[in-house]
Amino acid sequence: MKKVKLNVNNEPSKRQKLIGKAWLLVLTAIVFTTLADITAAMAQDGNAGIEAANTQVRSYFVNGTKLMYGVGALLGLIGAVKVYQKWNAGDPDTGKIAAAWFGSCIFLVVVATVIKSFFAV
Repeated sequence: MKKVKLNVNNEPSKRQKLIGKAWLLVLTAIVFTTLADITAAMAQDGNAGIEAANTQVRSYFVNGTKLMYGVGALLGLIGAVKVYQKWNAGDPDTGKIAAAWFGSCIFLVVVATVIKSFFAV
């Protein structure tokens, strides 16, 4: 390998500066080209992504509605047992407790039905 002599001030020669600039230009071009290729490969149509999300959420909605109906049925059974116990114990606020449990079950069914019709699922 050839040794390069530096001039008296330890500064690179004009030729060395030119070679350094050329390498810097080549490396910069490679980096920008790579970034442009990566960006183009990762880019996708925004409408296609939104449509895919819409389809996926709509497919979950049917199962979510069934789950909500199941939770409503379970709450109805628990509420019926609690109201029965209070009624047998002779509590005076049995009607209020029955209305609260019945109202919560009706609310779950109505919410599921309204959301289903509102979003046309």
